[in-house]
Amino acid sequence: MKYVALLSGGKDSCFNLLHCQKNGHELVAAASLGPEKGKEELDSYLYQTVGQDAIELVAHALDVPLYRGVIVGTAIEQGSEYGTRSSKQGVSGDETEDLYNLLATVKSHHPNIQGISVGAILSNYQRVRVEHVCQRLSLTCLCYLWQRRQDELLSEMIEAGMGAILIKVAGIGLTTKHLGKSLEEMRPMLTKLYALSHVCGEGGEYESLTLDCPLFKSRIVLTEVETVIHSDSGFATVAYLRVKKAHLESKIAPPISPPLAIPPLLDEEFQSICDSIPEEEKSSSSIPIPLDNPFPDFPTATNRNGKWIAVTNVQVQCSADESIEDEVTKCFHVLQEHLSSYSLTLAHSANINLFLSSMDDFARVNAVYSSFFGTSPPSRACVALDLPPGVRVRIDCLAFAENVERQALHVQSQSYWAPANIGPYSQCILAGERLLISGQIGLLPSSITLPSPRSLTTEIALSMQHVNRVSVKLLVAVKALPKGALVEKQVVVNTGRALLEEEDSDGEGDAKKVLVLKPVEPIFEQGDLSVGQIAVHWETSQSHAASDSAGCTLICIRGGEKAINDVSLLGSQLKSIRALNPCLKNALSIRHFYAVTKPESIAPLVREILQASFDKTKGSPPVTSIPSRFIATRSTDDWDFALLIMN
Repeated sequence: MKYVALLSGGKDSCFNLLHCQKNGHELVAAASLGPEKGKEELDSYLYQTVGQDAIELVAHALDVPLYRGVIVGTAIEQGSEYGTRSSKQGVSGDETEDLYNLLATVKSHHPNIQGISVGAILSNYQRVRVEHVCQRLSLTCLCYLWQRRQDELLSEMIEAGMGAILIKVAGIGLTTKHLGKSLEEMRPMLTKLYALSHVCGEGGEYESLTLDCPLFKSRIVLTEVETVIHSDSGFATVAYLRVKKAHLESKIAPPISPPLAIPPLLDEEFQSICDSIPEEEKSSSSIPIPLDNPFPDFPTATNRNGKWIAVTNVQVQCSADESIEDEVTKCFHVLQEHLSSYSLTLAHSANINLFLSSMDDFARVNAVYSSFFGTSPPSRACVALDLPPGVRVRIDCLAFAENVERQALHVQSQSYWAPANIGPYSQCILAGERLLISGQIGLLPSSITLPSPRSLTTEIALSMQHVNRVSVKLLVAVKALPKGALVEKQVVVNTGRALLEEEDSDGEGDAKKVLVLKPVEPIFEQGDLSVGQIAVHWETSQSHAASDSAGCTLICIRGGEKAINDVSLLGSQLKSIRALNPCLKNALSIRHFYAVTKPESIAPLVREILQASFDKTKGSPPVTSIPSRFIATRSTDDWDFALLIMN
């Protein structure tokens, strides 16, 4: 794609351009923001402003037009998110809006640009705001340094021929004598300080200016500089170089740079997983498609446990002349109506499972879906199911009642780290004791495409690595996955912390109970049982030993034609298992996976088991039914159905 470089003049913004070129993108312009005339540096949360007196030389060296803007805003919105969860609009007066205005100008002159290069490595603050601007301008953020190891990056920059110098120092161990030194000269010192600081300066220890780069048509030569000391405390000197005179020098015969280092697709751990799985041909048509759905649907229902609210089996029946867009809109209105009964909005949604009758509708559904969310949308999994006739969309939602306690990881940049969002969802949501991770398919992070040639083993390893990087043993074969992927992994992770009661003295001898967030040891148990013709495998994971702890339980069941006679006994057997008590007593919602290829005679088992297993005074929790073509656990294949119970 054609893209614009967001330039600070530093090593990171220039080095990222090499990776953009390596991934087939074309640089057409540069953009930079700086202080108003007469000011050399601003205390900006978002932008590097030192070195702006040389930024035009950097753009000339790249041989692209430079668009400059003035930073007039301030860091009004300083939180981990930018904007609101119900709107995609920006924050008036914030310095982020200066970037929006600048890039809008660039796009008006270059309407064919599709991306923007950003040299962010660790700063979520910077990434979130740049991505917010990109989303509003329909630009893709190209951020190939994101989450890379800084010691590796520093070495790769030097080996790639990056001629950058330190132009500002503000960290322990760095003084004015280090100003003007090259990365090569500073490598021993920076490596020595690695235990105390960021070797690439991500903690603000230093700023750099790029004088040469393999992409430069000319190199920059500084002929007159002046050291400006901002502060000289005993803790750390803050000083920078003022560039007074500089010029470009032609590169007659640039040296041949070594190949640009690209991180391996799979970490060693996940490469070994890939190598251990025999590659087999896989076709979605290998599982017979049923002619109808033998299982009755459950009604739309809600339930609340503490701060968690579940809304299950949201679907509507539409007339033949109504579009898929109409159906999605109606489903969200139903969901909003149920959330409103708890004084909540869609912005409280933490996780949504979106089930479609056909992946052909994915793009159209996504367009409508995105209109209901702003900043930091809920995590999501989306699959195609064999839904009943007349139903094209089904939704399952978990909402969290406290907005202030909810955090999101919503990465939209292309990088080598993990896939950017291909839809309006966050990679994961942290709420209470749960980390809710979106379904991950085996995309190549750098291009957001599937491996070619197709490989089931590579996609499995990639999906596992993606989950691990953004951090159930239930395997379900569904009708189809986004982009035609062969595998998708969705995970709910416990944070290892819980709110527990603790006595707190008020200083006058009186003690009161307060809730304190403390580390806890999660509890995992599993087992098997047989009741008549019914075979059962169960697994349960609770955050801690308290009866009201957050947890997740999986119950897999296989039974014969006469298994209905054993259901009552099965219910009492399940209730007698101590490890299952917290989940059965405090169930929030159930996802009911059932094999549509099984005989219809097992259909009554589900409702009977739900009635027999749960507290009759409370009734069974709300259920979302998920028709599946195949259900397996790690040790056993071909279950009739499975109940995934959240509490």
